[in-house]
Amino acid sequence: MSAFVPHLPAGSPPASDPVMMLTGERTIPDLDIENYWFRRHEVVYERLAPRCAGKDVLEAGCGEGYGADLIAGSARRVVAVDYDEAAVAHVRSRYPRVEVLQANLTELPLPDESVDVVVNFQVIEHLWDQGQFIRECARVLRPSGLLLISTPNRITFSPGRDTPINPFHTRELNADELTELLQDGGFGEVGQYGIFHGPRLQEMDARHGGSIIDAQIDRAVKDAPWSPELMADVAAVTTADFDLVEAGAASHDIDASLDLVAIAVRR
Repeated sequence: MSAFVPHLPAGSPPASDPVMMLTGERTIPDLDIENYWFRRHEVVYERLAPRCAGKDVLEAGCGEGYGADLIAGSARRVVAVDYDEAAVAHVRSRYPRVEVLQANLTELPLPDESVDVVVNFQVIEHLWDQGQFIRECARVLRPSGLLLISTPNRITFSPGRDTPINPFHTRELNADELTELLQDGGFGEVGQYGIFHGPRLQEMDARHGGSIIDAQIDRAVKDAPWSPELMADVAAVTTADFDLVEAGAASHDIDASLDLVAIAVRR
């Protein structure tokens, strides 16, 4: 999901599908102005997709559907669920190898122990009953199945606040809170990782007053046009510009990560 609803600069292309216009609730591919957020989400799909190879996979909260389709390239089967009717219609028409259903994520429309992996990227921060959702993930997973989850790190996404800055978020989590939520919901072993800017993005940060994120948000808040330099840098971001680092690594502090990533094993 985007951190903001941006001002579209003159000459920027509109979203290619009118059903999936940029709203600030989700990130979509093929739009230069959204490219930073899109790549920041896409990198988690890329890095964790190998864990879905040959498996029956549920993506709970599929949004635009690009991630479910990426996983479908190696998984045995991918079922995607989303609450939004327009998103479901879009995924059904654009990604035929993904089975898509409309449902509430706290009542997943799958039988007990029916999938090997549940994917939930950048969604849980939108849910009112996060505990019930995690219990539903445990229910539909087979024994020792995996829940792959990502979410903004509250410490860096809404610094100094207990309530989210983003109006579309209900509750954001730090690393300890995410682990506790997963363990309380039926998961044993929990591996944690963090998303960080790599060297090229750090150079972009330096060019834009210390943070390319803040530079984008500032223009959105002020409804101001983007400079050509900012537009060019945002459009140039790739998944290779982000680092996925395991918690406990000497080089990175998980509490300083941009997004949290957890791999949890069902008890």
